[in-house]
Amino acid sequence: MDIRYYEFNTSIGNMIICFSSRGIVCLTVVNGNEDQIIRTVMDKFGQAVRVEPKDYDFHDQIIEYLEGKRKSFSLSLDLQGTEFQKKVWNALLEIPYGETRTYKEVANSINAPKAYRAVGNALNKNPVLILVPCHRVIGSNGKLTGFRGGLDLKAKLLELEKNNSY
Repeated sequence: MDIRYYEFNTSIGNMIICFSSRGIVCLTVVNGNEDQIIRTVMDKFGQAVRVEPKDYDFHDQIIEYLEGKRKSFSLSLDLQGTEFQKKVWNALLEIPYGETRTYKEVANSINAPKAYRAVGNALNKNPVLILVPCHRVIGSNGKLTGFRGGLDLKAKLLELEKNNSY
């Protein structure tokens, strides 16, 4: 699979976006781990070629979201994972901007009511932060739990959406 990637700056730090001809396969915050992120992408997809951000505009929508100017995305995704993971990730795409769901509610939405722990594992493997909004999933007690980008970032994204909801 032909994967291209680039790094761009946002209000939450530098991010890397990786994409195929079908859509985005990875979006993550760098936090000084660019080499590790690219190695992981190459292990999964083969060769990844660095390109210039000026030649692409995927990052424009992400920056607009982080500025509170965008509530939905029109970017194609090329999600790579197990069938269960893809089912969970697609369920996350149905959670409206500014709203949250619990792991149990997500499990129920995919007709797997006892699989809330498996839902958590699928969220942990979500390769496309923000666009597949795993930050909108919280514990059944209303507390923020697990987020690959860190709980501070999860809280920041939820606050951004709360402050910019209609």
